[in-house]
Amino acid sequence: MTRSLLHSALFCITAFGAPLALARVEVKPVQHKTLGPMLVAKVAEEISPGDYEVLLRGITGNPGRYVKKIVLLDNIGGSVPEAMRMGRLLRESGFDALVPSTGVCQGTCVYLLAAGRDKTVKGYVGLHKPPFASGDSVFSGLTYQGVRYSPAAYFREMNIPTALLEDMQRIEPRNMRVLSQAELARYRLN
Repeated sequence: MTRSLLHSALFCITAFGAPLALARVEVKPVQHKTLGPMLVAKVAEEISPGDYEVLLRGITGNPGRYVKKIVLLDNIGGSVPEAMRMGRLLRESGFDALVPSTGVCQGTCVYLLAAGRDKTVKGYVGLHKPPFASGDSVFSGLTYQGVRYSPAAYFREMNIPTALLEDMQRIEPRNMRVLSQAELARYRLN
């Protein structure tokens, strides 16, 4: 990551600061001193049904030209289907993903990280198998609101090795494995 982009991201973190402490999803335009207008989304806390709609309204409610679109991730995971919907929207909208040095991206947050065009991890990324209530297999897909979702197909769509999904399935939901820089690179997450 270039020094100016890192400074931009840190500026955005500061710009969002305290007012977002309670927010799960928020999208705001910010003006960077040297780069110009940027659109910054922040996804914090837990991914829940309805977050896709909040993200969509935030993006469509801020039309215009931006020199950079960044999603800041500090998230403990949550709903797999909602994360995949949000990830596709972020990818289609041209967002880069950043886990700041003070951030954690764990569990299903990795679906959002995978969606970034460019990905930068300064904080921590943790993997574990999502808990599926009915014993669904992540490889066969999930049904959510009558729609079938396939995490394997999602990662292929995002150009992420399916080895990531296979490794996630080996880690029980109550456990967490923090990825090293080498693993982030192997999974194309950094």
